[in-house]
Amino acid sequence: MSDPSPANDGAAEAARRPASLTLVPAADEKLTTKQFKSDQEVRWCPGCGDYAILAAFQSFLPQLEIPRENLIVISGIGCAARLPYYVDSYGMHSIHGRAPTIATGLAATRPDLSVWVITGDGDALSIGGNHLIHALRRNVNLKILLFNNRIYGLTKGQYSPTSEQGKITKSTPFGSLDTPFNPVSLALGAEASFVARSIDSDRKHLTGVLQAAADHRGAAFIEIFQNCPIFNDDAFAPVTDAGTRDDRLIRLEHGQPVRFGAGGSRGLRFGPMGALEAVDVAGADESSLLAHDAHVPDPSYAFALSRLDSTDFSHTPIGVFRRVTRPSYDELMANQLEDARTRQGEGDLAALLAGQDTWQVG
Repeated sequence: MSDPSPANDGAAEAARRPASLTLVPAADEKLTTKQFKSDQEVRWCPGCGDYAILAAFQSFLPQLEIPRENLIVISGIGCAARLPYYVDSYGMHSIHGRAPTIATGLAATRPDLSVWVITGDGDALSIGGNHLIHALRRNVNLKILLFNNRIYGLTKGQYSPTSEQGKITKSTPFGSLDTPFNPVSLALGAEASFVARSIDSDRKHLTGVLQAAADHRGAAFIEIFQNCPIFNDDAFAPVTDAGTRDDRLIRLEHGQPVRFGAGGSRGLRFGPMGALEAVDVAGADESSLLAHDAHVPDPSYAFALSRLDSTDFSHTPIGVFRRVTRPSYDELMANQLEDARTRQGEGDLAALLAGQDTWQVG
């Protein structure tokens, strides 16, 4: 797992959860991966990274140890958005970019449910940009998986909000002029309480990050590098090919020194202007080298990690960037409603509708 936090973290998370409102009895026996596979034929292009993500997701779900009826998977529009069809639970293939909004209403009113949002770089960061950042800043108890293939796949290969500048596509025949979004930086800028990144082809790592997100109370955002073999093949080859990945991937583990490269020969330290820089461990002052702390309250450190990204993937962190505790939206809302009932008693809807701010015409 990418974020081996202290053992008492899980207990602390559990203690903060509201009393269960589950309306469906727990399963008598442990659920299996097979039970989370629907009867729908899986339809993505051959070689699509979505297959690997789906398989990892389905194999992880039994670890939640909740009835399938309490698992909700909501998606927007795009190739990734087909995933709810393939999971045997409740779910919804919703509106372009609006999955976080629909999921917010559900998570805020049903704290007993485990609500997962499946989205892509176009769905989440273009038409859905505002919906995503507000769900994160409110700390709604959602788990948001953003499949990032740096292209519009469903509509056949136009550039997306994460396509690199200069990208030649059907909609940018002379190269994209846009500066791309960094999804992890965006999530951290929105004050998300849990932010992580993984890769479709690294099942063990992805499963560990999913488990860490599931254990987190509040908004959890995971960017997943996902290969599109038809319209943007090998976009992430530098960090997926066995010959190059170890020199480029920075695997973040809470409480552990940040090391990468052959034999852990490289590390990170802060430069004079506050940006992180990669250095040779052998020639550096040991006290200046970073150990990863995902629990730093201020997001500046995690943001600095996210800014290491470059178009050539020379230094690419994966794992849990940030994991901090703050009240979730549903908890705050429930407390506010309870406080109002205590002070004012049960409300009268008819009196409210016919109150002083209404009038009759004629």
